[in-house]
Amino acid sequence: MIYTDKTKRAIKLCYEAHAGQVDKSGLPYVHHPLHLAEQMDDELSTIVALLHDVIEDTQYSFVDLERMGFGNDVIEALRLLTHDADVPYLEYVKKIAVNPTARKVKLADLAHNSDISRLDHEPTEKDLMRLEKYREARRILLETSPGSSDKIDISFDFRNDTLEKKDPDNEIL
Repeated sequence: MIYTDKTKRAIKLCYEAHAGQVDKSGLPYVHHPLHLAEQMDDELSTIVALLHDVIEDTQYSFVDLERMGFGNDVIEALRLLTHDADVPYLEYVKKIAVNPTARKVKLADLAHNSDISRLDHEPTEKDLMRLEKYREARRILLETSPGSSDKIDISFDFRNDTLEKKDPDNEIL
């Protein structure tokens, strides 16, 4: 994560906006955007990672962010990352691919959201379907921008060892 005056403002807003929210395992939600921000290597992507769910999941608006002094580059990436429920998910993902910052943050988001070790239960069929959706989204983002110069290396570990079927002797079938 990059620490500048702007990223510090984004950190404070991230904490304020997500106060009281929890993730699927009951942990404070703020850990998710902070995890993404830790992977970023420039000011813009750090800010976008910190704020990537603020519009979608809190009471804040783009106008609020503009009034707080976040620039057009931040707002543009956040507009792409904010999923409108009326737009099919994979169409939304395709639009993200055109913006390198939004693309980088979304790849980190997909990787973190695909880490089933974050769940406090065994993966359900719904969880597995969500993972497949995320795999397809990742494929689209990587395919749309081959040879990207992004420095970030996002691993996409689905913890397959947890998902593989095992017999009663704990051997993989």
